[in-house]
Amino acid sequence: MITVELARSLLDHGVLWEPAAGDRFVIDAELLTGEVFWISDLTVEVQTYRDQSLLGFNGTTEWALDSVTLDQAVWLPREDQLRELLGDRLESVRRLGDRWEVTYAVRPGYVQSVTDPDLECAYAKAVISL
Repeated sequence: MITVELARSLLDHGVLWEPAAGDRFVIDAELLTGEVFWISDLTVEVQTYRDQSLLGFNGTTEWALDSVTLDQAVWLPREDQLRELLGDRLESVRRLGDRWEVTYAVRPGYVQSVTDPDLECAYAKAVISL
């Protein structure tokens, strides 16, 4: 899974999040960043209140009727979402021992590679470097 630090870096580099079912996130508060949440129609759902997106915790006992604003959440994109962000720039993905190498086009005719033990982190590093 992508690290919170890389997820924050994606946000700092302009990657925006439109919450949808299946998305993972952490709440950007010291006591909660270790807890990963998933958006689901049954437990955490996206709501709009006064033109602001909220993540509603309506289906769990501990969080019943609580919400957090989107700017309090840090999106942890999945492998498929990161691959989609790279789009047609993605050249190749391969396993190199205990690491993953992601090769992508920075501009026409110029490719670059990044590696990481976690494939999602390797994808995120590629997106950040664009």
